[in-house]
Amino acid sequence: MTLTRTREDVGLIAHLLRRAGFGATPDELEAAVEAGYDATLEGLLNPVDDVELPLDLIRRYFVDQSDLRNQQACAAHWMYQLVRTRAPLREKMCLFWHRVFATGASKLIQGRVVLNQIDMFREYGMGRFDELLLQLSKDPAMLMWLDNQDNHAHSINENYGREILELFAMGVGNYTEDDIKECARAFTGWRVVNPDYMSIKMRNNTARPYGYISWQFEYDDEDHDHGDKTLLGETGDWNGEDAVDIICRNEATARFIARHLYHFFVADEPGVPQWPHVEPRDPEAIRAMVDAYFESDYSVTAMLRTLFTSDFFKDEAARYARIKSPAEMVVGTLRLAGGLKVPSYDAYAAAATCANMGQALLNPPSVEGWQGGEEWINTGAYVQRVNFASSTLDDPDKPGVRSIIDRVKTSVGGGSLGPEELVDRCLEILGPIETMDSTRQGLINFASKHGDVSFADDDAAENAEKSIVAVIQIIVATQEYQMV
Repeated sequence: MTLTRTREDVGLIAHLLRRAGFGATPDELEAAVEAGYDATLEGLLNPVDDVELPLDLIRRYFVDQSDLRNQQACAAHWMYQLVRTRAPLREKMCLFWHRVFATGASKLIQGRVVLNQIDMFREYGMGRFDELLLQLSKDPAMLMWLDNQDNHAHSINENYGREILELFAMGVGNYTEDDIKECARAFTGWRVVNPDYMSIKMRNNTARPYGYISWQFEYDDEDHDHGDKTLLGETGDWNGEDAVDIICRNEATARFIARHLYHFFVADEPGVPQWPHVEPRDPEAIRAMVDAYFESDYSVTAMLRTLFTSDFFKDEAARYARIKSPAEMVVGTLRLAGGLKVPSYDAYAAAATCANMGQALLNPPSVEGWQGGEEWINTGAYVQRVNFASSTLDDPDKPGVRSIIDRVKTSVGGGSLGPEELVDRCLEILGPIETMDSTRQGLINFASKHGDVSFADDDAAENAEKSIVAVIQIIVATQEYQMV
């Protein structure tokens, strides 16, 4: 590989690893540049290796992660997986679908069923959309979250029928109120086996005397409405499977999912409630993903491949064009610092930090999920972001921080680095991160307080490490670090 090719490729591949994952350590970026963009992308789209979470060790130290009932334990459990995964795109797609199919542990009392839903996203989230939507419709957490447990042949509950059309698959303006009722009728008899939900609530959320029930999907044919239904213009004795088929072959569904993918992976769009009134930022990009959806029998992976190989994704204008979600910021920073030890209370602290920034994992604010974009940033959340990032990268003995220091040391050799060279080298290693001229100058002014960096002797090396860590901490406090 020539140096010229490296300079051309490194920014693009770093962009891919930020968007299709949670950023890359310097070693990971070097390996990806060596492999090339196409091979790196295929590895992300078709993961074959992942880290098994050492559940036995975690359960030994954290009893609450053995039964996984409370939301805090479940969020920490997922945080381990987000930080330690070797399949970052698959894990990021779990985050994506959790945002689209927002399901909260708060209403469901126990958190484990929402984690089970995340496991379902790992299995189906990059496959065919119709299979994913069918699994979602059978998911016990979703059935209870949107009250399909109370959807009966003689008395329909429209909640799931409405949301599968409005928020999960098609979007406002592509169906009628009658379609909602007919869709609800199609899903009558889809229920959870013996959840005893109301009696659990009446026991003030206690698990006594029998413990929480492992909810399972069940179809009750006797409770299903077998009459003809007209859904999106098609008439028949439709069941839930038929409703999913009818929804998924509708072009509005392909457009809706494509716009979500663009919003999540390319550039911030207005919130979903505004989509009926605001055209997509890039209609041609949406069209390309819609075509991929139909040409591949509804494959999400095909849509992702179209997105990540497109000019609109690779364009330099798309880089650092999105605000990091709290999960992206927290997970990316932890991975940069060297990950999480097992066991560690840091996973709990990281999950709590996400919640304090406005993204409580497994507990979205409503069925609409998180809108993202500028809503991620306010005064309080920004302070949380800066404090978390700077405190996470404050220890030169953390593996990731040590790796950065060693790379700077290699640059120094037997000489020294001035403030400007030090800032530029750290920005390169940490991203590379692109900054405004004013930001870069502010970083240089800060680094100037520490003077030149040298490893000529032990005292110089100690001071150099402190200077490098200080520059790293101030870089992750910049507004540019909040972008992805």
